[in-house]
Amino acid sequence: MHFNLKINSAKDELSFKKNSALVKFFVESKKLEKTLDDFFISLNYPLGKIQKKNFLDKKSNELTYYSHSGEPSVLFIKKVKIDKDFSTDFFRNYFAGLVTSLKKKNLNSVHVVVPSFLDLKDHFENESQLLRSLIEGIHLGNYTFDNYKSDKEKPEELSFFIHYTDQKILSSAIDYSNKLMNAVFFSRDLVNEPSITLTPEELANRTKKELTKLGVKVSVFNKAELKRRKMNAILAVGGASDKPPCLITMHYKPSGKAKRKIALVGKGVCYDSGGLSIKPTSSMIEMKADMAGGGAVIGIIKAAAMMKLPVEIIGVVPAVENMIGGSSYKPGDVVKAASGKTIEVKDTDAEGRIVLADALHYASQQKPDEIIDFATLTGAVVVALGDIAAGLFTNDDRLADELLQSGKNTYERLWRLPFWKDYNEMIKSDIADVSNLGPRWGGAITAGKFLEHFVDEKIPWAHIDLAGPAIKHKSNNYTEKYDTGFGVRLMVEYLSKI
Repeated sequence: MHFNLKINSAKDELSFKKNSALVKFFVESKKLEKTLDDFFISLNYPLGKIQKKNFLDKKSNELTYYSHSGEPSVLFIKKVKIDKDFSTDFFRNYFAGLVTSLKKKNLNSVHVVVPSFLDLKDHFENESQLLRSLIEGIHLGNYTFDNYKSDKEKPEELSFFIHYTDQKILSSAIDYSNKLMNAVFFSRDLVNEPSITLTPEELANRTKKELTKLGVKVSVFNKAELKRRKMNAILAVGGASDKPPCLITMHYKPSGKAKRKIALVGKGVCYDSGGLSIKPTSSMIEMKADMAGGGAVIGIIKAAAMMKLPVEIIGVVPAVENMIGGSSYKPGDVVKAASGKTIEVKDTDAEGRIVLADALHYASQQKPDEIIDFATLTGAVVVALGDIAAGLFTNDDRLADELLQSGKNTYERLWRLPFWKDYNEMIKSDIADVSNLGPRWGGAITAGKFLEHFVDEKIPWAHIDLAGPAIKHKSNNYTEKYDTGFGVRLMVEYLSKI
């Protein structure tokens, strides 16, 4: 179940209607008790001694107060401790949890009093970033993927009224966040869609339908065109499926002069059985989400078009299914990629890097100012970083620094791993130019070094392995049930700073 949600900017004066709630934050300080007392006195509500004592206790940080005589009918009181452990995800995570808890609570409106930016200026770059984190949390708490539920309930109406001193900044933050989250949700819907319906062709169709109406040019290279372009890496991985592979290209151009031309490449493996190097069943269940990198690229371009960002973007998504059949590519095969380089196949379950070989070469041919690729590429990166961060691999310090900062601002965090040339030794092949698999150790790094072989060395490039945070996980309130759309918020922040 989800709400028909409306988020509004509100004036300073609180005006409650029937079945309303109020969210109020209190920053921890020596004056906390007096501030709390003054607040309840201003509402003419009695605060019980036990409730007050429990809220002020160091082990407690929130209080839900129900009124029996007036509006608001519910108060959600939250304590904010601003210290070294405070993060820019605090409000996003809180509101994602709050909205989920409001389902079936018979509330029509929620008023939110935003804390003073002065109390939080050491953690947020500006007021807009603070406000957007809060608004994003409201949206994220409302996300659901119930397309295949037979007992779907009719959405209830719920309005949020955000109270903040600067109405202009607030209105801009609401508009920005509404567009951004629309794109995030489109990306999430793609990633959460079962592979029985989201075939490579269907991924291409949905991309074209969604993006062309925003002025983005979308082209699809079918199997015949892939053969003509000698994209044998994509053809090899997709060869055993009765759902033919394709390459989806997107081109967004701003109305004015572009500040930069960027190529975004996303792994679009719509299902990964592992091929002949077959996965166990437990490892296959989430493999409908092996196109999360491609889903992120599509979502990023949708957001850029909606926001009219002054950056030219070329999106490239190789869409395939890695299946088993008489035409499967095999361990021991040698595949000649579109670049002319040859790949020794040692493991058909290391297929993502193979399809990206052709995609990265195509992206390089477009002569962008930089290339950034996104892929659920390795389990090794999850072993290293868990599901709370994506691995960042690049030899370009400027690109690394800007992406890391954008990750910090949006809480879609990246961690830069070493990318020294020494790792190339691990993927040398005796019979081809490069092997698609190295030794067990350093697996995420050697996968990135494989990709490096297919990128023009003159073009700044970064590889983001999001195998951990792209898949649903329990790290916070908005990633528990559904695959996450990781990368869209991160990259819109990055592109907006150009």
